Amino acid sequence: MKIVLYGNPTLRVKSAEVDKVDDDLRKTLDEMVELMRSANGVGLAANQVDIPKRFFVLEVEGNVKKVVNPEIIESGEEMVEFEEGCLSIPGVYKKVTRPEKIKVKYLDENGEEKVEELTEMWSRAFQHELDHLDGILFTDRISVLNKRLVAKKLEILKKDYNIFLLYFLLQYYLQLCI
Repeated sequence: MKIVLYGNPTLRVKSAEVDKVDDDLRKTLDEMVELMRSANGVGLAANQVDIPKRFFVLEVEGNVKKVVNPEIIESGEEMVEFEEGCLSIPGVYKKVTRPEKIKVKYLDENGEEKVEELTEMWSRAFQHELDHLDGILFTDRISVLNKRLVAKKLEILKKDYNIFLLYFLLQYYLQLCI
């Protein structure tokens, strides 16, 4: 399992609902927690590991949430601005404005429905990861000025992805020829 980078088309796809929570999904969620930790992340969405399904993992202050088929059912009116980054867009950090408080509904790793009110980092991380599942990146939510400031870095990341893809396809083709 690897984190896909900016330019990978899976990051822009609206993910499909999970039909059932089973041992295979629990194993994938566990692997995602380990990968997120090894990358020093706070959250990791399924499409960031090239799985276009609606689930993600979060960890705040040592507490882990494994979230399946999430939705926001209420948003508070108070908005807060906070710097965000993304494991799929390394080295880019910009301020994003989001609701401070949200009420959410999701299934946990056992398929049990949870309804919770989230604030602070939990709220922000949940919203960030849910955006991923809808094909939205945090850079889509930054100001026009900040988009201009990160445009060159994003182009470099996209070119790096295209070079990686070309290399991978070439290796695959060479294997077929042998």
